[in-house]
Amino acid sequence: MSTILDRRNLLKAAAQGALVAPVAASLSGLGLAETASGPGPVPIHHHPAKTMEGGPKASLNVRDQGVAGDGKTKDTAALQLTIDRCAALGGGEVVVPAGDYATGALRLKSDVLLRIEDGASLLGSGDMADYPVTEVRWEGRWIKGYSALISGVDGENLGITGPGKIVASDAIKGRVERATGMRLPALLEFTNCRNVSVENCSTTQTGMWSIHPVYCENVSFKNVVVNSGADGIDVDSCRHVVIDGCRFETGDDCISLKSGRGEEGYTINRPTEDVRIANCTFTDRAFACVGIGSETSAGIRNVTVEHSKCVGARTHAIYIKSRPGRGAFVENVTVNDLDVSGTKQGFLRLNNLNSGKQDEFPVPGDEGIPTFRDFHFSNIRVTDVPVLVEAVEIHPRKPLIGFSLTDVTGTCKSGISLANMKDVVIRQVKVTGFDGPLLSIENVTGAGLAGAVKIDPAKMPKAPEPVPEPEKPYELK
Repeated sequence: MSTILDRRNLLKAAAQGALVAPVAASLSGLGLAETASGPGPVPIHHHPAKTMEGGPKASLNVRDQGVAGDGKTKDTAALQLTIDRCAALGGGEVVVPAGDYATGALRLKSDVLLRIEDGASLLGSGDMADYPVTEVRWEGRWIKGYSALISGVDGENLGITGPGKIVASDAIKGRVERATGMRLPALLEFTNCRNVSVENCSTTQTGMWSIHPVYCENVSFKNVVVNSGADGIDVDSCRHVVIDGCRFETGDDCISLKSGRGEEGYTINRPTEDVRIANCTFTDRAFACVGIGSETSAGIRNVTVEHSKCVGARTHAIYIKSRPGRGAFVENVTVNDLDVSGTKQGFLRLNNLNSGKQDEFPVPGDEGIPTFRDFHFSNIRVTDVPVLVEAVEIHPRKPLIGFSLTDVTGTCKSGISLANMKDVVIRQVKVTGFDGPLLSIENVTGAGLAGAVKIDPAKMPKAPEPVPEPEKPYELK
């Protein structure tokens, strides 16, 4: 086993250097930035786009490039030409005045701010020929897929501001093209970019993820309205992310934090870290308000969710999830000052036994069992949630170390169930309306557990068998 571990550590180190060069080339030059190290939180240093500092260098109006703005004529060429010219002039802003602009895929450039004014709408084409095919990240793997309606690749200091609208075509349905297996277009997608800002605008997506930053650093979403038939914002292997003052109404997770799936994500080793979600309102029709995982193979750390409202969820307000075969960790998650109502299943669920589909190349053995640690929830106000906390799906071979639930008030139909945890703190949980015990535990140690009822081991979920070692070592290719 030591030989296998040594090989994997070598792969992970090499993935940030020479080994990943072929992958980077296949991703059109996507670089792999240095990842943060150490267990402690890293301060978030968000740097807004240069175009927002002291005024833009140039201001170009798309009307001057001959757009029709009638909602029917495709304005893709004129819109892209204006963006390219702005970049060529050294950066600035591209102004989209009131009107309806039908367009295919657009590519933002470094030092360019796209300003969509009041009464302006960018309307995505329903013709797949208007979306170039490239390498895209989908469910934690790099695959062939269609470019987003608006994308940025290898850029710095770029952004979008409103108060206008960005609207996908409802002619493009689903997430994957059935005939080809290619991922369908996201609405906004930023890949390997630094200093990205999206603010004060309204977005509407249909079946695919709406907003997807991947391999990005210093990203800010502020005062954005996100209407989506799928996920709202998927933060994917990114560092230093702020989501503030946004309003979500989605058909899947409002916000999902990811970092790759299986050996590919584990070997490339680009975690998601230092994410602050604040002052948001969440309504979800199919899954959770904030989902962390299940694609966690490079790790997720230092996440704060605070001062927000969950007013509807098909499952849980907060769902932290993974499975054996992912590897890595989810650690240092803090949720504070949250109002929760309208959930169909509960406030909080933790699960690292069986969430998400297994990867074709899973991380084997105990190394593949994700580590959960340091989850803290405080100042939570719940209204008629079916279950307060469901946290028995924790792998017994890797107990969760460090869990606290403090200052919780409101009403629920069922209480707290915990299993396979150490260093637990339960304090000032004052809820009413529940049937049965407030606290049920199995293999749990810590403070505030007096009076807890022991869970019948026969009713505990069964841990899956370890992922077997492959016959041949995994290789990035």
